[in-house]
Amino acid sequence: MSRETIREYFNAIYNRYQKASKELKRVILDEFCLNTRYNRKYAIRKLNTLPSKEPKTHKRRRKPIYGPQVISVIAAVWKAAGYPCSVRLKVLLVLWMPWIRKRFHINQAVEKQLLSISARQIDRRLKSRKADLRKRIYGRTKPGTLLKHHIPIRTDNWDVKTPGWTEVDTVSHSGNTAEGTFGYTVNQTDILTTWVESRAILGKAEESVVNALDEMAHAFPFQIKGIDSDNGSEFINWHLFRYCKKNKIQPFRGRPYKKDDNAHIEQKNWTHVRKLMGWDRYDTQEAVAAMNDLYKNELYLFMNLFMPSMKLLTKRRIGSKLKRVYEKPKTPFQRVLESKLGHPEKIQALKGLKDQLDPFFLAQTIEEKLERIYKLANGRQSPKPVEPRKSQAKTQRPLSQVEKETMIALSRIFPGLSVQVNAPDKKRGR
Repeated sequence: MSRETIREYFNAIYNRYQKASKELKRVILDEFCLNTRYNRKYAIRKLNTLPSKEPKTHKRRRKPIYGPQVISVIAAVWKAAGYPCSVRLKVLLVLWMPWIRKRFHINQAVEKQLLSISARQIDRRLKSRKADLRKRIYGRTKPGTLLKHHIPIRTDNWDVKTPGWTEVDTVSHSGNTAEGTFGYTVNQTDILTTWVESRAILGKAEESVVNALDEMAHAFPFQIKGIDSDNGSEFINWHLFRYCKKNKIQPFRGRPYKKDDNAHIEQKNWTHVRKLMGWDRYDTQEAVAAMNDLYKNELYLFMNLFMPSMKLLTKRRIGSKLKRVYEKPKTPFQRVLESKLGHPEKIQALKGLKDQLDPFFLAQTIEEKLERIYKLANGRQSPKPVEPRKSQAKTQRPLSQVEKETMIALSRIFPGLSVQVNAPDKKRGR
């Protein structure tokens, strides 16, 4: 019940309550407490008090502090900045103040009000303008909002009976700080065959990511049909969307902050990138070129032609335990051959390379190239290696006089017991 309703209800039963008998008053009081949810003692006091005739009063409103000129300047800045939220707009008023002075020729009083207005007050004063422009603001094409409606979210497992449905992610090589420009590894894996392609780029520009994906698409021994990524701006952009549309590739995206939606590539990020490159910072073009030299040659051949991987077949819960059944480990190249859907020319070339290559030589070459890459890392902004702790031998505490006498007495009873008499403790005067 609203206050007005309760007041009308009270006025309606007041006279009836005053004229009622004791038993009837109890019934009216019960009904009044049930409807208004008042405490019983409070309801009795209220019904025994004359109802006051409250005159209708208008709410007193505080006079507006910020005049029309202040609001017009805020609205102009809000429009020029692309309609940001009030919290960002408050910061913009401070940052843009030198240009606001020149453009609007404001005086000191207006400038003081612009710098002192709160974000909540900005919301109140721009409420009418936001209502008028809501359709135009939120109906425009904006990167990351309208584009996400074109890229469906994948939460269930794909029916991956054919190769070409991939997951992609980026691994940063920023070291201890994320400031400045540093290298990234664009990592892509096929769900059916577990084939992995990697490329290093300097920075995370949209065109660089698209170029890396295009280069990896030509390196895969089959046609790419789908790309599943997270919601990062390096993937949710119009460059990649147009590239996928041109090459007839279906883009997908996972749910925000749900890494399990891209579990396949998250596992490959560790085995194919982080485990090899570590957490050092690589921020030069020379380091990126050295990483690509490894990704495109020895590591690509070693991981896809000679390294078997396991795939999960089924999961079954037995009591409190989860039983996982994996298929027989196979190399990605074996799974490509079993699918019989690879490019014939690329398959023949890979077969010839596999016959000529030596995995031991590849592993040795990978180690040598990794040592060269480690030397190109930015040591000042990379994590320091943790040195193994030296095992310290425990120093034996010297025996006290009572312990010595006890050990000598035990040695007489047990002849095989050896007694070691330590040097006297100088600090104790022994």
